[in-house]
Amino acid sequence: MMTAGAQALELKKQEVDALNVFPVPDGDTGTNMFLTIQSAARDADKVAGASISDIATAASMGSLMGARGNSGVILSQLLRGIAKGLEGLVSANSLQLAQALQAGVDTAYKAVMRPVEGTILTVSRETARAAVNKAKTGGSLLETLQEAHKKGLECLAKTPEMLPVLKQAGVVDAGGQGFLIIFEGWIGALSGEAVMAEGFRQEQKPVLEHSGSSGSKQDFIQVENLEFPYCTEFLVKGTDLQVDQIRQDLYNRGDCLLVVGTPEVVKIHIHVKNPGKILDYAIQWGSLHQVQIHNMLEQNEAMAHALKSETAESVEDLNDKVAPADQPLKEFGVVAVAMGKGIADVFLSLGVDEVVFGGQTMNPSTEDIVSAVRKVQARQVFILPNNGNIILAARQVKDLVTDRKVHVIPTKSIPQGISALLNLNPEGEAADNLQNMERSLEKVRSGEVTYAVRDSQFGDLAIAAGDILGLVEDTIVETGQTLLEVAKRTLEKMDWKEHDLVTIFYGEDTEPQEVERLKTWLQEEDSNVEVEVHPGKQPLYYYIFGVE
Repeated sequence: MMTAGAQALELKKQEVDALNVFPVPDGDTGTNMFLTIQSAARDADKVAGASISDIATAASMGSLMGARGNSGVILSQLLRGIAKGLEGLVSANSLQLAQALQAGVDTAYKAVMRPVEGTILTVSRETARAAVNKAKTGGSLLETLQEAHKKGLECLAKTPEMLPVLKQAGVVDAGGQGFLIIFEGWIGALSGEAVMAEGFRQEQKPVLEHSGSSGSKQDFIQVENLEFPYCTEFLVKGTDLQVDQIRQDLYNRGDCLLVVGTPEVVKIHIHVKNPGKILDYAIQWGSLHQVQIHNMLEQNEAMAHALKSETAESVEDLNDKVAPADQPLKEFGVVAVAMGKGIADVFLSLGVDEVVFGGQTMNPSTEDIVSAVRKVQARQVFILPNNGNIILAARQVKDLVTDRKVHVIPTKSIPQGISALLNLNPEGEAADNLQNMERSLEKVRSGEVTYAVRDSQFGDLAIAAGDILGLVEDTIVETGQTLLEVAKRTLEKMDWKEHDLVTIFYGEDTEPQEVERLKTWLQEEDSNVEVEVHPGKQPLYYYIFGVE
């Protein structure tokens, strides 16, 4: 069922992406959900036994680490609740599975601070409710899921009535659609009619930059410099397994350490020099399962050589900032999410320790952010998501990284992230820094200029594919045919003359003469307002504006 659900969404993820409410190039709900369920299915597939509890637990862990975007995080919470509902069961009947679905819905609702009806939450809730009702009347497992799917589709059709923004765009909720496609895969597996996608088992990851590079800054280190070349991953099964103690014992034995699990099952991932020593330690706790050891030098040599010529400048810049493993821990460190090397360079110059590349259309996973946090040589780490669709994934890191304090500042844009960073006092107290960084978000306004990917109607604006769009705080406020005019009107909607500073990040597709024209206009209009211009090199967005 897990594999078939992932395969079903793989075939239709672009249809779900196309349900984006706004006609801007960030419709990635289907892709985010697919990458999340793919990670779940991959971990479930590794379980050797046939216990539904073990399989659901593995799927939950996989989805947690692979979760991308808000939709992916909510999906991971649904699977987490389902795993709780099936805990301890070798097999499950229709009522037990229906009750597990309900447990998934309960868990997902609790994970979202302000649940919004008309979304995947509503669709999954009505689906689970129908499953429980059908199972209680004696429905078989297949009949129960078919009835649940039917009710889910009825609920999905009503989502435009629950959310006016969906009705205006003429679409149903993308997250709810994605969930029901996965559900179709589950039903197909039970009925024997699942559609299998060719080559599914090969892991797929989104392209985070046009050059094909991705990840945090240490990902650019040349392969021959790897200190810990063996990626070692396995499960320990036993009784009274002490997750915190295991994590503490392994902390200084390698890098990229991940220890998560329960008193009965613990998953360990670590990069080491000698895998045998790690296995010798772990076997003291219980039996070892699904042991996988990969030589990263051998696996990644070809990729490393291919990247050398493209990222030589990045490698040189970023390696200078990689902290030695034996460096004393500082009190505060920062991980920031950024799209575009220019924006990443600005964050690094302001003291950010690790940059995770991502943003619109390329949301990093929880595991990507966990990996970056673990590379920071600090007792406390602040995460700047810099995108509203990454905040939930960032918040999950706090449950996965327990050897240091993790703080998530809910930054929704690059300008907000920079403002928060400038309000971090390395010598201050954590509570004061949290308060000052969060308060700073209220003092900056964010804007963007991009293009329309399809025809649309937004409020009073009639939008045609290819139009230039101006956004303020993620809301479309302007549309037009020329970049300069839309940029001017967008800044005017941001009341830029009433502020002290305008910061401009221009994208990789923005011509230098266009930037100069805009800068000249700003100076002619009001020379008292300071203007800073940076080559953000971000894809898709011609400009990112910050006004404060």
